[in-house]
Amino acid sequence: MGSIRKQSIVSSILIYIGFLFGALNTYLFTKQGFFTPEQYGLTQAFIAINLVFFSLANLGSPALMSRLHPYYHEKLKDNENDLLSLVLKISFVGFILLCIGTIVFKPFFIRKFSGHSLLLVDYFYWTLPYTFFFLIYFMFETQSSINKKTILPNFLKETGLRLWITILILLFSASLISFPVFVELFSISYLILAIILGIYLHKIGKLHFTFRSSIVTKEKSTEIRKLLMYVYAGNVIFYVAQNIDVLTISSQHGLESTAVFALSNYIASIITVPQRGLIPISMPHLASAWKNNDIKEIHRIYSRSSINLLILALFIFLNIWLNIDDLYNFLSLSPLFQTGKYVILIIGIKYIIDLGTGINSQILYASPNWRFEFTSGIVLLFLSVPLNYFLVKQYDIIGAAIAGFIALTIYNTVRLIFIYKKFKLQPFSINSLYAIGAALLAFGITYFAFFWFHGFIAIIVRCFIFSVIFFLLVYYFKLTPDLKPVLESIKKRITRK
Repeated sequence: MGSIRKQSIVSSILIYIGFLFGALNTYLFTKQGFFTPEQYGLTQAFIAINLVFFSLANLGSPALMSRLHPYYHEKLKDNENDLLSLVLKISFVGFILLCIGTIVFKPFFIRKFSGHSLLLVDYFYWTLPYTFFFLIYFMFETQSSINKKTILPNFLKETGLRLWITILILLFSASLISFPVFVELFSISYLILAIILGIYLHKIGKLHFTFRSSIVTKEKSTEIRKLLMYVYAGNVIFYVAQNIDVLTISSQHGLESTAVFALSNYIASIITVPQRGLIPISMPHLASAWKNNDIKEIHRIYSRSSINLLILALFIFLNIWLNIDDLYNFLSLSPLFQTGKYVILIIGIKYIIDLGTGINSQILYASPNWRFEFTSGIVLLFLSVPLNYFLVKQYDIIGAAIAGFIALTIYNTVRLIFIYKKFKLQPFSINSLYAIGAALLAFGITYFAFFWFHGFIAIIVRCFIFSVIFFLLVYYFKLTPDLKPVLESIKKRITRK
């Protein structure tokens, strides 16, 4: 777990640096006089559409890299390894099919969105270059991940991308570029990241292209076809389910409501940073453990991921919720955006549950029963689409938050039950309950001691007091075996200096 822990910490730090830029970008997007809510909502709709388009275009190929890399790595030299070339060829075919599909279905798109989101209709085709360059970048990122080189990709995706957006915002705000030019430059954001990562992979000797099918590809051809079929369907279902909220809000209530929901979701999604840092790091370890049938190692990664992610999720979210009103006031956000306060609460609890269940999705992906990801994805889609349609129509953005909470909680429960029944693995322990109790105790003490105190200083004081109480409880009751090694490592570094 040491290697995973070290890379997770470094990746999380880089991701949080990116979130600082993201927070700045969000502030500038929502600051009065810079962008209209509809323009900000357009960028968020772009991101949601891109994820759906990405799932359609990749044809399930990224799963080949994550799952089959150990076999290619074991039997082939680097310059004979055709895995990256294979997934790029599959993705190019998928993207061409996607382009054809957008032309065919554009009249349907116009009917659904022209009433409330005309701006999205105007810039619809600019979603395609955004998706294409994201597709290339994602393949390079996966190539880095399976070779256990995760730090630069995380930096580029979480910090580099947001820095580029910051530059675009400042150029637009200074009237150096028009909004149409802003959208065009926004749509090629991942091109720059893909070039940088491609150069890095080439320098470390991990960027090889070969159009000759290797012996492993021929041996695994049947498995590859089955994997693509199931994973592709599962990915489409998952990404549609994950982004149906933004698309439904844009269609039924317009880009202004999309902007409010996007800001609220962004604030709540700060909770997910540790998970986003852990996932690409854990996949190669899980793939190797499944290949060697090392159930003990799988359980160790599963249980550690659960308690660590739960502790971090509680820590981050309760710090946010303690200070949410003062944060709104300190940032001087429009009253329009403050209407999303309880959206943050609902989404925040959803993410706490999601992180607390550990990396169950990655365990299934790497396991012999990877097909179940497809089955559970159908459950998520069948819940998400009708729940979003009816609840968003009735309750606007609060409805979207409730729909996401219900769908994702049931989705995680189904996967937990399956993993336990199939492999006798479950991630929880009594420490999971103790962690929740410690977090609520620290929250209660801090809230009732300082509920009368407001302003920027109050934010700092509440964060400090809550954090000290919570982590003292975590340390004293030894709720995670990873806290002590981290503290010892920090102590050694300080002592050396």
